[in-house]
Amino acid sequence: MNAPTVTEGMVTMPKDEFEELLERVAERGARHALADVGLDGEDAASDIRELRGLLEAFNTAKHTAWQTVVKVITTGFLLALVAGAVIKLKVFGGGQ
Repeated sequence: MNAPTVTEGMVTMPKDEFEELLERVAERGARHALADVGLDGEDAASDIRELRGLLEAFNTAKHTAWQTVVKVITTGFLLALVAGAVIKLKVFGGGQ
């Protein structure tokens, strides 16, 4: 790696060296960020897979809960319609 040069207050270096420097710095930053949240070390990959699995399970449970709410509301509405029809038609001999 060539030493960067300073010309008129600007630091210059070859493009390929600059890209290599950016890559190293980005990797170091990513490792530091993962270490900050406790996802470093040998078991980090399995921890991330487990977190993804938990998130997928949560999203599935949320979707199922909404489906259940819609089914309960629909069933209640249909039961109310049937009950209204039974009362209106006096099916069981009630009323005058």
